[in-house]
Amino acid sequence: MIQLKTPEQIAGIRKVCHITADMFNELIPKVKAGMSTKQVDDMFKDYMISHGGKPAWWREDFPGATCISINNEVIHGIPSKKRIIKDGDLVSIDVGIDMNGYISDTTHSLLIGKVNPKVRKLQEVTAECLKAGIAACVVGNRISDIANAVYEIADRNGYGVVYDYCGHGVGLDVHEDPSVPNCPFRGQNPRIKPGMVLAIEPMINLGVPDVETAADGWTVLTCDGKVSCHEEHTVAVFEDHTEVLTALDYKK
Repeated sequence: MIQLKTPEQIAGIRKVCHITADMFNELIPKVKAGMSTKQVDDMFKDYMISHGGKPAWWREDFPGATCISINNEVIHGIPSKKRIIKDGDLVSIDVGIDMNGYISDTTHSLLIGKVNPKVRKLQEVTAECLKAGIAACVVGNRISDIANAVYEIADRNGYGVVYDYCGHGVGLDVHEDPSVPNCPFRGQNPRIKPGMVLAIEPMINLGVPDVETAADGWTVLTCDGKVSCHEEHTVAVFEDHTEVLTALDYKK
């Protein structure tokens, strides 16, 4: 069942989303080649806790405060002391904060050092896909309008769009209805209504769209070993506009 949020609930979700944006603004410049993904995870965890929150992923027993996925890791990469960030990597950091029962969810893919131009273009197009998906998320449209907007841009550029995983409702729990796919789909296709809070999150592969789960039971990998990019924002739908709650440049 889709949970339409009240203005008071959206205010609480907005607050934790703004803290999440502040966290990324402060910590993104500190992520460097030579760091372990555990070091990055610790930075984000310390920020969350010091600001009165806790990692939202702990609700689902994920073994880390953040999901950190590198190159061919699509999503759900487990932070590790052994996983070292290298020059040329694409590093996706997926974070949610749980604060007083309100949940944020956002992902940014970072380009570390000198990156292959093909990977840089993938990141740029994935960001464009997210922007298009958000633009389609308005009252009166349907979830399929978001999916089609994302897919059209990725497909036009020759990329694979992950179909096994998708966006979702968020705000009072980590994963809520409805599902928000990134490609054409069959099945339930609800109309977008005021009060919806959604995590829109294109996952775009340089190669084929197919993915598989690693032996750790969490990390999702591209089947062909090529790079994947993930970008995500939490948005709130109002009658006359849609607000990007996790925007890095939100107005204070």
